[in-house]
Amino acid sequence: MVNFEGDISSAYDDVRNDKTPTNWLVLNYPTDKDTIALGGKGEGGLAEFTEQLKEDQAAFGYLRIVVGNDELSQRAKFVLVSWCGKEVKVMRKAKLSVHISDVKNVLKAFAIEIAASSKEDIREADVKNLLRKAGGANYDRQTSQY
Repeated sequence: MVNFEGDISSAYDDVRNDKTPTNWLVLNYPTDKDTIALGGKGEGGLAEFTEQLKEDQAAFGYLRIVVGNDELSQRAKFVLVSWCGKEVKVMRKAKLSVHISDVKNVLKAFAIEIAASSKEDIREADVKNLLRKAGGANYDRQTSQY
């Protein structure tokens, strides 16, 4: 079991709240111990979130992304990202699969989950396309690209 540090639940509520500009948070391991802490939060969307991810680091992210088929059907959807950079130590990689269940007990509501090991795995166009597919009915099939 992993230990959590910092006000993660407050940051989670902040990202989920449509009335705040905060749209992402990142949880990381501040030491080699099995402790996950709030590494940051921000208002710059997926682009700013991906700047926080390092090749030698494992982390978890939670994002609010607004998607829709047209300007009238915009809605917020949530994404859980488990990040494992290519230079992460073997033991940390092994523990990620165990720790994700603890993280899901804290970051509970999300439309899609993405396991990423490179920033190409979380390109904005691809993430939005996955969210549209997970969103259910698409009444604009003639113009959609999925």
